[in-house]
Amino acid sequence: MRQTLAWRQGASLAAFLIPGVALWLPSGYSWGAALLLLCALIGAPGWWGRPLDAGTRRLSLLIAAMALLWGLDTGPHFGFGSAEAPLKYLAALPCLWFAVAAPPRPGALWAGLAVGGIGSGLLAMVQRHGLHLERAHGFTNAVQYGDLSLLIGLMALVTLAALWLRLTPPQRLLLAAGGVLGLIGSLLSQTRGGWLALVLVAPVFGIVLARRGMAAQAGRAALALAVTLLLAWPFTHTELAGRLALVNSEVQAYVEHHDASTSIGQRFEHWQLAAHMGADRPLLGWGGDYEAEKARRVAAGQADPVVLEFTHAHNELMDMFARRGLVGVALLLLYMLVPLWLFWPTPARVRGAAGDAPDPVRLALCLVGVLLPLAYIGFGLTQVFFAHNSGHMFYLFMLVIVQGALAGPAAAPEAGLPVGVPAGR
Repeated sequence: MRQTLAWRQGASLAAFLIPGVALWLPSGYSWGAALLLLCALIGAPGWWGRPLDAGTRRLSLLIAAMALLWGLDTGPHFGFGSAEAPLKYLAALPCLWFAVAAPPRPGALWAGLAVGGIGSGLLAMVQRHGLHLERAHGFTNAVQYGDLSLLIGLMALVTLAALWLRLTPPQRLLLAAGGVLGLIGSLLSQTRGGWLALVLVAPVFGIVLARRGMAAQAGRAALALAVTLLLAWPFTHTELAGRLALVNSEVQAYVEHHDASTSIGQRFEHWQLAAHMGADRPLLGWGGDYEAEKARRVAAGQADPVVLEFTHAHNELMDMFARRGLVGVALLLLYMLVPLWLFWPTPARVRGAAGDAPDPVRLALCLVGVLLPLAYIGFGLTQVFFAHNSGHMFYLFMLVIVQGALAGPAAAPEAGLPVGVPAGR
């Protein structure tokens, strides 16, 4: 029994670290994953051979399939470190099985979301207003930083909305601070494309909560987002207004003069090139010949040379279409849609152990799980998130943590959780 509790404590610490230090420490998104893998390997005799539920089996197959897909881009001609992505996915499999056998406490995840949002917002303010950097970028690039800061902030806000009646005032304040500062971190990065995710996330969450008879939670979430934006405005209005003003001029410059030198212009150029390349090899794409073919088309005058300055097409699906064709696109869509289906808050999935009433903790976990792929779909409209280590690690190991936490048994409220949130499971 003590050994089981010890493993749960290890899994819970990993659940805290994965979002908690993702952005405000160097390679912070890897710390929790490394701890989870260490626990999984040392504790293998305790979980090896245990039967897996249907959802975990499906998620395992999906992760293995993605490891094979990323493995197609390995080899000497892809450069040193090309095997890094598939190895991460293979390493995530024992982490998933361990997390299901020793479920992390949800309260640790809530604490991680709060601390992660607070840390990213404070670091962004230091970089922008203290160090006077043009854009906050943390320890990665501005786009990845801003989008992940936005995602962590939104996760904190949906958790706050779902658990409102279960939280004490200090707990509400901590999660609210994580939400506000997470969004401030995103705004100070001056990342515009990531905010397109809100166009996708907001109506979906409103409909989901309203159809579940949770209009109050939907109202609280909308109010929390509105208040957050109002609080963030004094810190970000100058930068935000300037960035938004560029949108119209950059679009107009590309349409009228084919100016691909701007941020939006080079994206339009990339998308057009990727569409043409994918159409020429629609089934399997260009694979290892992608960069060479891109250079050939630039030399032939079929694309602006600006596309050679970047290693991806700035759109997740278009980039995959050019590289791996429709087969790769299908796998990538499954990687987004299967978790969306697995975590969708159906009545059966959010029902508590005591009866038919929804369990707020299970609801919060499902909402965080749904938010993850939805946000990545939105981010992928203007960025290839899986071209970056932070994109792989955060998505992959948040899937592991949410699936593991949902597998936990119902339990009485526990003391000693990092933010005091009742575990509820």
